[in-house]
Amino acid sequence: MAKVKYTKNELKKQKDALKRFERFLPTLTLKKQQLQMVIRQTEARLRKKTKERDALYEELFDWIDVFGERIGIKDLVKIKELRRETGNIAGVDIPVFDSITFEDISYNLFEMPLWVDTGIEYIKKLIEIDEELTCLQEQIDRLSEELRITTQRVNLFEKVKIPETKENIRQITIYLGDQQTAAVVRGKIAKNKIKKV
Repeated sequence: MAKVKYTKNELKKQKDALKRFERFLPTLTLKKQQLQMVIRQTEARLRKKTKERDALYEELFDWIDVFGERIGIKDLVKIKELRRETGNIAGVDIPVFDSITFEDISYNLFEMPLWVDTGIEYIKKLIEIDEELTCLQEQIDRLSEELRITTQRVNLFEKVKIPETKENIRQITIYLGDQQTAAVVRGKIAKNKIKKV
């Protein structure tokens, strides 16, 4: 804690600082609450997408043996464009999944088994869900980091700055009051000495 001067100017400075801290604290608290709410919502969307991906994997379980054939189905699915946008929540830039497009890779229908079209669609859907999950996780990470910083600031104001400033104001007020009382007493003593002379 910095040494406090016991002057009227310092008292005004401390009172101004207290007003500023008390004005910013509700904004920070609101930001903290908003971040907590958005993180919970994003985590819920992440869980929902994870369940959707798991359900898709369950559907694919019957296809595992078929995918094991030496067809090279992975070569038939290539990402052409992955589009992400930037959103803003409580002053935090977050990635937002927009869309994904795949290259149209042609193949000989007579050489490939019948299930290849269905397999390609499943793989495209899995890639899309995985990209959405990646975006959601990045959102949670960035929002959690901002929440950590905001929580530290709220705690700094609530537990350190505001009580410290109030204590400084109290000490300065007491000191200035004592000085004023001492000045009045000195004045009375001087007045009494003048009357006696």
